[in-house]
Formats: sequence, C-alpha cells, structure tokens
Amino acid sequence: MSTTTAPRPAKALPAPIAGATVALILLTALNFVNYIDRYILPGVQELVKKEFRVSDSAIGSITFWFFLTYMLSAPLTGWLGDHVARKPLIVGCALLISGVNVLTGTVHAFDSLLFRHAILGIGEASLGIYAPALLADFYPEEQRNRILTIFYTAIPVGAAIGYLVGEIVGSKFGWRMPFYVSAVPGTLIALLILFLMREPARGATDTAAQARSEPKGIHGFLRSVLQLSTNARYLFSTLGMAMVTFSLGGISAWMPSFLQRSGFSPSSVGITLGAITAGGGLGGTAVGGVIAQRWLRTNPNALFLVSAWSALLAVPPALICFFGPTKTMLPALAVAMFLIFLGTGPLNAAIINAVPAAVRSSAIAIELLLIHALGDTPSPKLIGIVSDHSTLGTGLGLTLVTMVIASMLLFLGARSRQTASA
Repeated sequence: MSTTTAPRPAKALPAPIAGATVALILLTALNFVNYIDRYILPGVQELVKKEFRVSDSAIGSITFWFFLTYMLSAPLTGWLGDHVARKPLIVGCALLISGVNVLTGTVHAFDSLLFRHAILGIGEASLGIYAPALLADFYPEEQRNRILTIFYTAIPVGAAIGYLVGEIVGSKFGWRMPFYVSAVPGTLIALLILFLMREPARGATDTAAQARSEPKGIHGFLRSVLQLSTNARYLFSTLGMAMVTFSLGGISAWMPSFLQRSGFSPSSVGITLGAITAGGGLGGTAVGGVIAQRWLRTNPNALFLVSAWSALLAVPPALICFFGPTKTMLPALAVAMFLIFLGTGPLNAAIINAVPAAVRSSAIAIELLLIHALGDTPSPKLIGIVSDHSTLGTGLGLTLVTMVIASMLLFLGARSRQTASA
C-alpha cells in the first residue's frame, strides 16, 4: 500500500495587535495631509518668487530652512519618542502644523516666510519619527514592509494633491490660500487620533531576542544609541536613503519650474505633475512593496536589493527628462518617478527592522537628521546655485549622481550582517 505525505501548511504570519488597523488608517491619513502641506510650496513658488522678487537660490533657501529645523529638532523629538507616550505627541504636532499654516496669511516679507517654514519643520519632523515607530509596535517584523508600504503611499499621493492645491487654489486666490486649505483636514485627523486611536506597548510585536536587548537606565539607552554607529545595515540603509532623498527632494522642488521654463503652460504644470507623481509614485510604491514581500520568502536581503535596483534603474529615464527633447520629458519623468518610488516601503522597513524597539524612535530621528542633512536640505539650494550659473537642467543633473551613490550603498547594505543588538 502506497502512502503519500500531506503537504505542509504554509507558515502563518504573526498577527498584529488590537487596534492596528485603526492606527494604520489614521496615521496614513495624517501622513497624507502632511505631504500635501509640504508640496504646496513647489506649486506656488513661481508666485512667491514674483511677489518677493527673489532669485532661484533664495527660493531654494525656503526648503533649506524648513529642513534645517526639521533635522536639528530630530534628536530631541526622537528621545521623547522613546520615553514619552507617542499618541499625545502626534496629536500636538498635527495641531502645531495646522496652526502654522493658518498663520501663513500674516506673512508679507520673505524673511517671515523663511521663519514660518522653519517652525513647520519641527512639527513635521516629529510626525516622521513617531508614526512609523508606533506602527512597528502594532505589527511584527514580517509584516512591516507591507504596512510601511501602505503608510508611505502618502508621499506620492500627498505630493500630487499638494501640487494641485498649490496651483489651482493659488492661481485663483493667491499663494497663501492653499496653506489655509491644508490646515482643516490636519486638525480633524488630529482629533480623530486623540479619541479613536490607542497606543500599544513599546516593543509589543518584537521578538524575545529584541526584548532582551532593551537597555536599562539612561546609560544603557545611550550605549544602545551609540551602537547604531556600528550597525552596518542601519548605516547603509540610512545613507542610501539620504542619497535618494537628495534626488527626490531636488526633483520635487524644481520640477514645476523646470517644466514651465521648458515651454509647458503654467496653468497645466501642477495638474500634469500631480498625475505623474500620483500615478508613478503610488504605482511604484505598491509594486516595490509587493516585489519585496515576495522576494523576502527566498532572500532576507530583498528589502535592500529592491531599493538598490530602484535607484539605479531610475537614472536613465531621469537623464532623458533633464537633457532630452521636450517631447520626451513627461514620459521619461513618469518612468523615473515610478522607479524611484519602488524602494519606498522596503527601504523604510529595512531601517526599522535594523534596530531594537527601545531606541527605535531615536534611530529614526538620527536617520531623519542624516537623510535631510545630506539630502533634501542642501539639494534645492545647490540645484538653485547651479541653475543661476548655467541652466536648471544642469542643476537637476546633480540628482543623477546621488542616485548612483544610493544604489552602491544599498548593494553594500545587502551584503552586510544584522547586528546582535537589533
């Protein structure tokens, strides 16, 4: 009599803890509004430039001051995220952002606009730290790529809406009005988080090994933070993210102006960029997350590899967009944006998975400091300086170099080993 062996059942993924879905929906919605606000400025910056009669370099300084306070506040907000309940911090930051947007109507000097954007950076930095760290406590490691892919779809969709709100509302009611518009949904979502979202225990979904690595006391905490400097996977993923951020930040800040100066109608640039950013970004983020999730079944380095190929493959279409004929600019930009966004979810998951729960907020804070110090803080300014001395296309060419560097760093990250502390 012959016998057959029953197939082994597929290993079930660990379940998220109670309240995870509500948290994911609300935090993704808040992240969505956050990116709407951030990308209103590129949609109205030609109006701002006209009113205040400033150079491209000065326009680039607005983003520079935003990210300067963004990254300088990150160490303190990161420490708070590891020692204080994060839910009230998130609510407070969301209300701060909405309040600053309302106050934009009082700005009638360029220096005041710089100050306004600098204050805004503090609130946005805090949200960028607390939300992913809190989601990591709702969902186990095996599911974080999928969850963070959903969370970061807010980047392309929010950016697209920001372009549209900036252009459409700004052209009819002035460049200040779009900031008023963005203040309303941010306030409403903050209140929903306050009343509907619960906060999980810190490290609730981490493994026993990670739980044992929790530092004891202030000295143990500081020692764990310092150990990040020897965590190869954390360093390569963070530095790779910084180079991608340089490229994406520079392209996002200057693409509306680049297209207008290339002959595209100012009345249609925002709609066109919104469609490209939403379609390419959302599609790329979703596809990259799916590819990484499936590849992880056979290769533990999939998060790094998807991100590395994402940056490298984006270079040729971006090159065509910046230096090719006008008729190829928009198709090439759409392909480049799709490819750049492939690594969004996987790379953020790689960073979070590389560190223990007890210092996760601080690790994200240090990551934010580095990616903005090396990335989109200097890139708009540097591109503006090159543009003032040559062409805007040449300035945007700087982003090609940083995408190649990002790819090299992430391939090295894939070859590195996970540290015991993580």
